[in-house]
Amino acid sequence: MKRVLLRLLGVVLMTMLAACASVSRREGADRVQALVGQRVPDAGFWSQAPQVPAAIESRVNELLAAPLTPVSAQKVALLKNPDLAASFAKLGIAQADVVEASRIGNPGFSASALRDGGPSKITMGLSLPLSDLLLLSSKRRFAEGEYERAQQLIAAEIVTLCADVARAWYEAAGARQVAAMRDAVSRAAAASSDLAQRYYEAGNISALALKLEQASASQARIAASMARAESTRARLALNARMGLNGDMAGRWQLDVPLAAPAETEDELETLRALARENRLDLLAARREVDQLGEALGVVRRWRLIGNIDLGVEREREPDGGKLSGPSLALAIPLFNQGQAAIARAQAQLEIGRANLARLELQIDNDVVLGRDRVAAMRSIVEDYRSALVPQREAIVARQQERTDFMLSGAFDLLLSRQQEFDAYAAYLDAVRDYWVARTELGRAVGTVLPSDASISTRVIDVEALLAPTEVSAPEHMHHGGSADAMPGMDHSGHGVPAMEAGPADDQAPAGGEGRTMDHSGHGSPPIGPAPTGTHGAKERHEKAQDTSDAMHDGYEGSK
Repeated sequence: MKRVLLRLLGVVLMTMLAACASVSRREGADRVQALVGQRVPDAGFWSQAPQVPAAIESRVNELLAAPLTPVSAQKVALLKNPDLAASFAKLGIAQADVVEASRIGNPGFSASALRDGGPSKITMGLSLPLSDLLLLSSKRRFAEGEYERAQQLIAAEIVTLCADVARAWYEAAGARQVAAMRDAVSRAAAASSDLAQRYYEAGNISALALKLEQASASQARIAASMARAESTRARLALNARMGLNGDMAGRWQLDVPLAAPAETEDELETLRALARENRLDLLAARREVDQLGEALGVVRRWRLIGNIDLGVEREREPDGGKLSGPSLALAIPLFNQGQAAIARAQAQLEIGRANLARLELQIDNDVVLGRDRVAAMRSIVEDYRSALVPQREAIVARQQERTDFMLSGAFDLLLSRQQEFDAYAAYLDAVRDYWVARTELGRAVGTVLPSDASISTRVIDVEALLAPTEVSAPEHMHHGGSADAMPGMDHSGHGVPAMEAGPADDQAPAGGEGRTMDHSGHGSPPIGPAPTGTHGAKERHEKAQDTSDAMHDGYEGSK
């Protein structure tokens, strides 16, 4: 009997030692990095090594020193965002569950000392939970499956973080360029208002015309202030997404202008297939259903087994005799035969299947909606690129010619100029919305879109657009080439009003100073300071009348 007992205890101990082997958290982190790396280009990660903080700061400073792209912004977030550390901490919890599932319950020790007026009768016992030993392999397999699912969910959180950073980058870049354009519109409107004031003082226009110009300038100034505020908000939002403090918001620059739409868009079925294969939350949901199905099988297989304790007892009699032998304690499945456990496992499996079906439906709808949104924004961008922007440019060119030949007034030219800048700003809005839509489509698909490989062309460079150009009147407003000859709306070389390009919008003063509009050579009626004093009243009246007659004759001749 003793040999049998010793062999039994030896088997139990060997099983316990084998169960002590556990999964590595480092291996789990590497698996998470591999999953993310397959879906986010050039992903580099936070590490727990004690010497890493200095290396992280050095790498972040290196990334921030160059103009920030969506990819480099994601790299900064993967190094600095505190959500990443929290996600990897969840991996430690899942690892602990695997370790716990790999061990049986602790052995139990019992002792008693009974006496009846004489020497004590001492009984000692040692027992192990046999039920834990029987279920050990199933529990460990289930815990390892949960560990794998936790890796998928954590990687999904990181991919979502990267998508959030990319969206914030496009919003910040678009807001910066729109703010620069709105600032240009505001300056053009202010110049028009100043010119109107001089015309009014010379007696050439009515008070109503002056107020209309002033109201237009005020409206443009308010729009520029709102655009600057939105640019600041978007910049700080990106800064927070990257995990940087507010003091670092002014240390980095955005790599603008935005890129033109991709040359080709992906087919819907291709995107659906990519989503089914790459959405990590979908893979985790499928894994959960498999786990719940396996758990239901285990419950059904072992439903009649309750707590089973196997052990050994030793008893010392008052007369000095000793008794020892094995002991067994088990629950008799008389009233509870595991019906509730089976029902619970079955319900959990049904819930898991329902959640999987819901997620599959949501992903499919997100992919369809995302693709339609990208297609719609691409169409809008193309309308701006091939229709409205060239039309506004042509209007300015023709208006410049009419002004040069005194067929229309300077206010008409300035209004056309403002409308042209409005078209540029709206085009930038559309390009930004296109890239935001593509980012959301990538989030829905769960990986890089295949059409990303066809992205190369830049769009309007606001600084180049506002830079002064040396051209000859009256053709200095001609934007040579058709829309089809302007891939990505590259407006370099376009003749535009001579403006002094001020600092980049990231460092632009709050009031929008830094650029001035030079209207010299625009063919507008010669306007100088109005004569003052009583001796200048007649001269002012004659000059105003001559200018008014010239403008009137010009309009009459154009009919």
